[in-house]
Amino acid sequence: MVQLITNAKGFYNDMTEEVRLFLGQTAILPYAPEAELRLFVILLGDEAKCLAMPQHVERIVPVQPGADVLDVKRQQKRALKLCVYQIMQALYPVATPWGSLTGIRPTKLFREIAGRQGMEEAKRSFRELFTVSPQKQALVEEITEAQRPHIESIASRSASVYLHIPFCRSRCLYCSFGAEVAKREGVLSEYADHLILDIRQGAELLKKAGYSIRTFYFGGGTPTVLSAAELNRVLTALDEAYGIGGREFTVEAGRPDTITREKLRVLKAHGISRISINPQTMNDRTLQAIGRFHTAADIAACFELARQEGFDCINMDLIAGLPGEDVGDFARTLAAIQAFAPENLTVHTLAIKHSSRLKARLEEYPLPKGEAVEEMVRMGAEAARQLGMKPYYMYRQKYMQGNLENVGYAKPGTECVYNIDMMEETVSIMAHGAGSMTKRVYGVSERVERLPSPKDVPTWYKKQDRLFSEKKRLFSD
Repeated sequence: MVQLITNAKGFYNDMTEEVRLFLGQTAILPYAPEAELRLFVILLGDEAKCLAMPQHVERIVPVQPGADVLDVKRQQKRALKLCVYQIMQALYPVATPWGSLTGIRPTKLFREIAGRQGMEEAKRSFRELFTVSPQKQALVEEITEAQRPHIESIASRSASVYLHIPFCRSRCLYCSFGAEVAKREGVLSEYADHLILDIRQGAELLKKAGYSIRTFYFGGGTPTVLSAAELNRVLTALDEAYGIGGREFTVEAGRPDTITREKLRVLKAHGISRISINPQTMNDRTLQAIGRFHTAADIAACFELARQEGFDCINMDLIAGLPGEDVGDFARTLAAIQAFAPENLTVHTLAIKHSSRLKARLEEYPLPKGEAVEEMVRMGAEAARQLGMKPYYMYRQKYMQGNLENVGYAKPGTECVYNIDMMEETVSIMAHGAGSMTKRVYGVSERVERLPSPKDVPTWYKKQDRLFSEKKRLFSD
C-alpha cells in the first residue's frame, strides 16, 4: 500500500499512474497510516518536489513556463509526473519501455512537441526527458511519419462518422466495454430504430454546419450481431442521410460466430470493402477460456468466406498475453495469421481492466510474465513486417502487461484513416449509439471537446433528445 499526499489534487490520478508503472495495481490512497511507502508531492509554481518516506529520497523537477493557461497546466502535470517517476525509479530501479509516459497517445504527444518546438526537440524530449527506450522511440517516429500524409490531407471542415453497436454474442473474460449480450427478443431491432433516428439527426446537423465526411466506422461490441435485414436497414438509413459511396468505410465483423454470407453480401452491396475478422488467438483452448463461441477452424472458414465475397482489405486482431498462453502459443497464432495474409494486423497487449471478469478472478487465470508478453509483441511486429506491413497507428491503455502498447500494421495504401484520425484526435467525430463518443476537434488537435453518450442502452434512449441538443451546441460554429 502507498500513501500519496499532495497539494496538487487536480493531478492526483496522473501521479498515481506513475507509481503503478513500478508497483502494478497496488492500492494508492491519500490517507494510509500503515503504508510502507509515503510520497509527499508539492507543487510550488516553478517546481515540483517529491519526497519518499521513510526512505528519505527526494527529487525536484522544474516546471517549464507555459504559453497560456492550458499550457501552464500541461507543464505542471508533466513536472509532477516526472518527479514521481524519478522517485519511483530511484526506489525500484527497473526499466520501463515507455519511460515516464502513461498517456494513451504517445504519437500525438511527439507530433505536438515537434509542431511547437521542432523534430529534434521532440526526439530529445522522448529520449532525455521522458526516458523512452530507443526501440519505442523508433516506433513512435516511424508511425508519425506514416501518418503524416493522412494528417496533412485533412480539410478545415472534415468530420468522420462512427456507429456503435453495444451488443455481443458473449462477453469476453477481459472485456470492460459497455457491451451487452443480446438475449431479449426484439432488443436489436429496437436499438436499430433509435440508432437510425440518431443518424438522421446527426447527418442533418453536420450538413447545416458545412462539414464534409472523411471516413465511416461501424464498431462495437459486434456490429454483425445484427441480422442481415437489420444491417441493411441501418446502412440504408446511413446512406440516405450521409451518402456513404466512395468513402473509406470500415466494419468490425469481429466475431466469426456472427458472420454469414448473407451479411457479407449486405456489406458489399453498400460499398464496404474494409472489415475486421478478429480471432484474438488461434488456440481453441484459449478461445474457450476467454468466453468465445468459435474455434480456430471457424476463423479460417470465415476469412475464406470474406475473400470469396470480394473483401480485399481485411484486418485481424490478436492479443498478446492472454491467460494460459506462452510464446509458443502466440507463435502458432502468428503462423496461422501469416497463412491468411490479411492486409492489416493489429497486435494488442492484454490490459487488465477493473470492470472485467478477469480482474475479479485473476487467481484463476495464470498470465504470462511481462518478459514473455514483450517477446510476443516483438514477434507480432516481425510477423507483420514479413507480411509487407508497416506500423501506422498505436495507442496504450492502463494496466497493460509489461507496460507495452497496441499497434496497428498495414500494407502500404491500406491504412485505416479513421484509426489515425480517432487516435491522434485530428478530426471531429460524429458518433451514433449508446456508449459512443462524439468529439469536436478545433484545428488539428489544438483543442478537443468530448460528448459521451450513456453506456446503458435504456438510458441512452431516454436521453437522445438532450444529446442531440448537446451535439447542436458542439457543432454550432
